[in-house]
Amino acid sequence: MTFELRPWQAADLQSLVKYANNYNIAKNLTDRFPYPYSEDDGRAFIAFANTHTPKHVFAIVVGGEAVGGIGIHPKSGIERKNAELGYWIGEPFWGQGIVSAAVAQMLKYGFETFDIIRIFARPFEHNLASKRVLQKAGFLFEARLEKTLFKQGEYLDELIYAVRKPMIKEPQKPLL
Repeated sequence: MTFELRPWQAADLQSLVKYANNYNIAKNLTDRFPYPYSEDDGRAFIAFANTHTPKHVFAIVVGGEAVGGIGIHPKSGIERKNAELGYWIGEPFWGQGIVSAAVAQMLKYGFETFDIIRIFARPFEHNLASKRVLQKAGFLFEARLEKTLFKQGEYLDELIYAVRKPMIKEPQKPLL
């Protein structure tokens, strides 16, 4: 299916709320993604998405309608060479390959735009589709931190997947 990634716009508010206000999406995201998802939540998110230069967060657009979001969040301090990837898409668009293609675009964008060497993602252990998306994009499983997350009254394992920037090696010079 054809899609594009572009910055969020105020005009996306109705479609954002339409697709984000879904328990099946919220249950797979951090608590920063509210459920129910209101227009006030959408306005705050769109404002946040447009605060960074260069852009970190983009709308996934199908047929002119924002149906999901994807973002790359560079870290700071001792983690400054890393960025976290997050994404979601409206339930009617699940299983159509859109997120896999969007992740591939974001990897290219992230490594070309930010001074980072590693992009990581943290899907919930029960989110099999998200784990498949990451594996398909070349992410490797790095760690399982047992029962470190607390969501909806239960403890979940924190899974960490990552991909590293392709390094171009210089030809080795002869010793003599």
